[in-house]
Amino acid sequence: MDSQINNRSGLHDEHITNLLLFGFLQNCSNLNFREELEELQFQLPGPAPSTCRLQRQGLRVQLQGPELQTDGNHCSQLLVDGETDSESQEEIIQDIARQLAHIGDSMDRKIHPALVQDLAARFMNGNLSEEERGKCLGDALRQILQTYPKDMEQEKIMLTMTMLLAKRVADHTPSLLRDVFHTTANFINQNLLSCVRTLVRNDTD
Repeated sequence: MDSQINNRSGLHDEHITNLLLFGFLQNCSNLNFREELEELQFQLPGPAPSTCRLQRQGLRVQLQGPELQTDGNHCSQLLVDGETDSESQEEIIQDIARQLAHIGDSMDRKIHPALVQDLAARFMNGNLSEEERGKCLGDALRQILQTYPKDMEQEKIMLTMTMLLAKRVADHTPSLLRDVFHTTANFINQNLLSCVRTLVRNDTD
């Protein structure tokens, strides 16, 4: 993608992306993969459990990882000093996720069922590498973006539509949720991290 970020995303960014994507999927309407989503919450990557917990719609998400830190180059300027700060950060991310899910519901009709079927079939191909899956997701995203005016907030639309594609593929084939979640999170970290940081920073200010 043109907006690819060269800096490797750190653990902090990965956790934010996981929370944002998970929250987005939770808050989308008409889900066919709620059981799979409940299982996924306990499989989110992280080297060690922490006390940071999020409760929403009867589901519990456990953030995992060491103490999170940022440096002066992180535009989000988020520093987790304790459980209270962590919970506040999670609430901010969940609020953003709810807003984007609402936008996603209104954009859902823009995605043609044939495109979803093709993308799901590609994800079911066990011979594809993670990089190739990411490319398939990017190709599908570009097709959809051709229908949007160029003067719209491109990165925000891209982020919402990327997560919406994940939702549609998981709706089509719930067993693909874990794989599509992983690929989508990686895609966001590689291509749309600056947009995620900006959204979190603006909501924090």
